[in-house]
Amino acid sequence: MSVLLGIDIGTSGTKTLLCDVQGGVLATGHAPHTVQSPRPGWSEQAPGQWWSATKKAVKQVIKKAGVDAGSVSGIGLSGQMHGSVFLGKEPDEDAEALRPALLWNDQRTAEQCEQIERAAGGRKKLINMVGNPALTGFQAPKVLWLQKHEPTVFAKTAHVLLPKDYIRLRLTGELATEVSDASGTLLLDVKKRKWNAKLIGLLGLDAALFPRCVESHEVTGELTKKAAKALGLNPGVPVVGGAGDQAAGAVGNGIVKRGIVSATLGTSGVVFAHADEPVYDTAGPTPGRVHTMCSAVGGKWCVFGCMLSAAGSLQWFRDALAPKVGFDKLVEEAAGAPAGADGLFFLPYLTGERCPHQDPDARGCFIGLTPSHTRAHLARAVLEGVTFGMADQVRIMHGDMEIAMSSIRLSGGGAKSAFWRQLQADIYGKPAALTNASEGPAYGVALLAGVGTGVWKHVPEACAAAIEETERLKPDAKAKKACAALHNRYASLYPALAPTFARLAS
Repeated sequence: MSVLLGIDIGTSGTKTLLCDVQGGVLATGHAPHTVQSPRPGWSEQAPGQWWSATKKAVKQVIKKAGVDAGSVSGIGLSGQMHGSVFLGKEPDEDAEALRPALLWNDQRTAEQCEQIERAAGGRKKLINMVGNPALTGFQAPKVLWLQKHEPTVFAKTAHVLLPKDYIRLRLTGELATEVSDASGTLLLDVKKRKWNAKLIGLLGLDAALFPRCVESHEVTGELTKKAAKALGLNPGVPVVGGAGDQAAGAVGNGIVKRGIVSATLGTSGVVFAHADEPVYDTAGPTPGRVHTMCSAVGGKWCVFGCMLSAAGSLQWFRDALAPKVGFDKLVEEAAGAPAGADGLFFLPYLTGERCPHQDPDARGCFIGLTPSHTRAHLARAVLEGVTFGMADQVRIMHGDMEIAMSSIRLSGGGAKSAFWRQLQADIYGKPAALTNASEGPAYGVALLAGVGTGVWKHVPEACAAAIEETERLKPDAKAKKACAALHNRYASLYPALAPTFARLAS
């Protein structure tokens, strides 16, 4: 029996997944990572721990599935986007990074973001060149930060890789990336699906720093003898390009054709839409509120937004204010509180914000507290505030960019509760659906490995064979109207508080 292996290098851990050639999940594995924060707003990881976690998680999933190691016929890679791994000359499968990797949620590069927009001739020109504005999380500003603040390390740097592509190097000895993850470097011409040599030159960088770039399903190399021994697999297994975690998760949820959108409530919250053509957010005074990138579907694109503290806000609330209470109990209490939590609102900007407000200084807060508010009210306000934040993205994509949305597929922690599922349908104002696929990026890249090795002809065929909707919820007409009014009140709070957030941060 042939099986397909997906490997997802997340922030908190590496996940592995095995599926058969019909798309049926056989087993999953996991090994944790730790994150270092040497200064406030900084976020780093040692790439070596990703490799250690990969070895553990691959061996674990093979054992749990009870399959022969020789049955693995293809490997797909996913991982946290935007991170920067700095390598010296002539890296091989044992490559050691020159310093810890700077992660997607690292906020140290505001100065470099301004530098990039100036070099491009302004934000709108930058969006036209690479599909997105300069944000602190992206890779390009991290490279410029290293150049300014650690010039000795920068002088030794010959290659810059994204997290999953460092694991590719350890697996195959090959330097490569693919279009979906490369879109998040801020250096890829998203329309042409290749590195933007003009912008790289304007920033004074050497194009040789960045690896060759392929489509997500293309084979980039084969498992070396040394890597195969370390993982307990056979050498020669093809490794495909894979995808950044958002594009991979979209494949794993079947978001591969027009009209189907996903809303994933994990630590962060992402609304993701397929696009047959590149379309940009140019409305309003701050263009680029959502990202336009290459999708993992060959020759297609995607639009998505990311709020930084989605289900992570509920995690904070539980840990800080109800440490002995389970999440199910908190959601049950929230369901018993009235809609709108009797005038209480929660802004979920605990770690700054990315969409729709590109503001690292934004802060989380409860607004409207009175002595009559209970823990149930607070929990309800958290769930509503997070979902309003997700709905901000829906409004931008559907209302401003006119992206079709026939249904919104729910996943992550917010899909596990019947109450939160219905709340999402009511606040988004769209039918919400569940699918038979719940494994996210690792599953998506396992399917991509199947496409790359000939199991399926293309990505939509793989998704059609493996993924189907299992439940659909319609928004309640009365609740939808009430939620729209509450959302408008919520949306008025950030603009009023933004100057205060900036003063607090300073």
